Amino acid sequence: MRWSMVIDLDKCVACQGCSIACRFENNTPAVKPSEALKGRAVRWNDVFPMPINPTEVTGEYPNVQTRYLTRPCMHCDNPPCIKVCPVQATFKDEEGLVRQNYARCIGCRFCTVACPYGVRYFNWHVPEWSVETLHDFAWQNRTSLPLPATSVPAPEYANPDRIEGEGDLEGPAIRPKGVVEKCTFCVHRLQKARARAEAEGRAFRADEYVPACVQTCTGKARFFGDLDDPRSTVSLLAKSPRAFRLLEDVGTHPKVIYLREW
Repeated sequence: MRWSMVIDLDKCVACQGCSIACRFENNTPAVKPSEALKGRAVRWNDVFPMPINPTEVTGEYPNVQTRYLTRPCMHCDNPPCIKVCPVQATFKDEEGLVRQNYARCIGCRFCTVACPYGVRYFNWHVPEWSVETLHDFAWQNRTSLPLPATSVPAPEYANPDRIEGEGDLEGPAIRPKGVVEKCTFCVHRLQKARARAEAEGRAFRADEYVPACVQTCTGKARFFGDLDDPRSTVSLLAKSPRAFRLLEDVGTHPKVIYLREW
């Protein structure tokens, strides 16, 4: 198996649902706007307009449009981040997922520099949530949230997909300050789906594993599956004349594939 994601940019409505789902699924930390402006925001699944200036549109009224790009980790077949890690904190598993061992990470950020896609994020702060960070969360995600009228932090709730004993590998557990983190394709969901299939005495099916961003996409613009299965949706879409990959010429062989009418 080689897990892959296909994103149809012509269907993306930039609702930010994937970003919100990713943040809540994986407990990514919010930072103050002043810190975000320093490049310290942690956005595993960022959505931004193309070109970067959101006021720029193409066409003439009423036929105008703005293009958006969503950018998770590419889970490359030839990931440069792995080659530069001095302690083997980042690795590629047998199914092609580029993963992270936070206990090994020494925070050198070599992988961040090596990644040509800018999808690795250093955790500069001790993650914590409060009313103040809720305001910052709304600012970072370009949305509005109902905010409580009290300064008392809400009680902490565990992500129901958290795996007991997940240890130092990925999962929805909060990462500590001083490590690099990134999109994992919600690998904890894969682990739980495999465990459930084993407990039920049956074979695991590829369609049982769906990352949170794919599940929540209101425009049905995201597809996920086994790229090695010629009958899978992602395999068929990857052969479309609309298909392309980011920075194909650098030799990373990313497994996030985009669709767009040029």
